[in-house]
Amino acid sequence: MLGMALIPALLIVSAGVSLKLLTSPITLAEGARSFEISSGESLTRVASRLHEEGMLQNPRLLVTFARLMGQTNIKLGEYQLPETTSDLEILELVLRGEVVTRQLTLVEGTTFADALRLLSQQSLKQKLTDKSPAEVGELLGIDQANPEGWLFPDTYQFSKGMTDLDILKGAVALMRQVLQEEWQGRAENLPYKTPYEALIMASIVEKETGVASERQEIAGVFVRRLQKGMRLQTDPTVIYGLGDSYDGNIRKRHLRQPTPYNTYVIKGLPPTPIALPGRAAIHAALHPADGDTLFFVAKGDGSHYFSVTLAEHEAAVKRYQLQRRASYRSSPKPENQ
Repeated sequence: MLGMALIPALLIVSAGVSLKLLTSPITLAEGARSFEISSGESLTRVASRLHEEGMLQNPRLLVTFARLMGQTNIKLGEYQLPETTSDLEILELVLRGEVVTRQLTLVEGTTFADALRLLSQQSLKQKLTDKSPAEVGELLGIDQANPEGWLFPDTYQFSKGMTDLDILKGAVALMRQVLQEEWQGRAENLPYKTPYEALIMASIVEKETGVASERQEIAGVFVRRLQKGMRLQTDPTVIYGLGDSYDGNIRKRHLRQPTPYNTYVIKGLPPTPIALPGRAAIHAALHPADGDTLFFVAKGDGSHYFSVTLAEHEAAVKRYQLQRRASYRSSPKPENQ
């Protein structure tokens, strides 16, 4: 029988040998570096499976070590291993839950329908297949029948097991947060009764220019037109109202075609946003530039020429549009009041 004095020494030696085995590196083949932990799988089951697949050297020893340390709460998800690793490093990986993540970006100026199409192409669990934007909006708790504008354009991280609805819930929550923050710091004497009306204006500003320095000036033009009772007469709203019938060219008949979004026909704002506005566009809608300009016309280089008077605007149209034979004006045209 072993002497009592030898037992601690043997335990130390045994622990040292065990740790050496668990930290011994292994080089993995190219096709044996990824695995997934599914719901209901225990550490014992995962360790056994990884051993069978050539990723783990000492499954029983690793499980025993984890139990002694009280560390068996492994995280679900998809994992990617480096070319060289060890049993202990794999245990640490699944305990920390360092799963493979992917990302997708909702771009400013795109639409709710665009976002749904993008999500359908991702490696997400698809819960929204065959659902209309209105049905998705209802699932998201959006009050309006058309959920347009309620997704905040940003880059979102996701891992295996997440759903398309999870991404949208995060995007809606972020938009509500940003809109509320910007609304609380808004300028005075704006023609909006609610944050939602500001969101509608922000979507128009987002679609009207890609030049960051112009956003507040364009917002200023539209705000002054609302305050004066003038129609907004902005082409992006007309295009949105045409829906799938828009073929890339806006024609005079389109400007006369009645839709709820045709701001050449209706007065005031359209009933909903027409795109996903970013924070900068929301800020511009709530902090429009002061001034007297009421008109603007595209110059052909992405920027615009702003005018105070109708005569100045008509001269600018002749200079920048008629000479270039541009097909898209991006400017409110004069109207008979």
